[in-house]
Amino acid sequence: MATDNQPSSFDPARLDWDKGEGLLPVVVQDAADLRVLMLGYMNREALEATLTDRRVTFFSRSKQRLWTKGERSGHVLDVVSVEADCDNDTLLVLAYPRGPTCHLQRASCFPSAPAAFLSELDALVAQRERERPADSYTTRLFEAGVRRIAQKVGEEGVETALAAVAQDEAALLGESADLLYHLIVLLRSRGLSFADAVGVLRERHGA
Repeated sequence: MATDNQPSSFDPARLDWDKGEGLLPVVVQDAADLRVLMLGYMNREALEATLTDRRVTFFSRSKQRLWTKGERSGHVLDVVSVEADCDNDTLLVLAYPRGPTCHLQRASCFPSAPAAFLSELDALVAQRERERPADSYTTRLFEAGVRRIAQKVGEEGVETALAAVAQDEAALLGESADLLYHLIVLLRSRGLSFADAVGVLRERHGA
C-alpha cells in the first residue's frame, strides 16, 4: 500500500534487504520544512506497517520488536511519502511530526539540523494566530482582520516594485522580505499556509 504522495518509482519488492541483514536505514525528514528529524531502521514488517498505518514504524534493534515512533509520547510521525535511494538500500521518509521528534523535546534528534526558513516563519505565524500574544505585531495584524492584512500586502507590493526601479539592492531586499512576511500572514488569515502556495507552484512546474 502506498501513501497519497508516494513516488511512482518506489517498489518495495526491489529493496535490497540482504545488504543490511534484513534492515534498512531510514532517514526521516519533516515534510513541511525539510528538516532532518531522525534516523532509524526498518525491516520488512516495519515498512509494511508504515505504509499501511501511515505512521512511521521502525524495528528497534535494542527491543528486538516493531516500534511506532511516539507510541508512548503521542509524538507520532504521519507519513507523507517513502522513497528508496539509487541503490535500493536506504529509505527517505517525509512525514509530519506531531510534537518534538527527539526524546529531549527538540524538533530534531540532530540539534543543528537546518530547515527551510520560510516554513519556520509560517509555523511561527500560525502559532501567533493561535496564541495571540499581546506584544506581537503579528497578533495586531490578525486582530485587524483580513482586509487590513490584504491592504498591507498591497502596500508592500507597491513598495517592493518601487524599490526595484528606484532604489538600491538593500532596499529591494528589505521590501521583498516585508512583502513575503505579510503574504504569509494573509494566507494564514484565510486558513491557508505558505506550503499551500508552494504546492501550487510545484503543480505548475510539474513536480
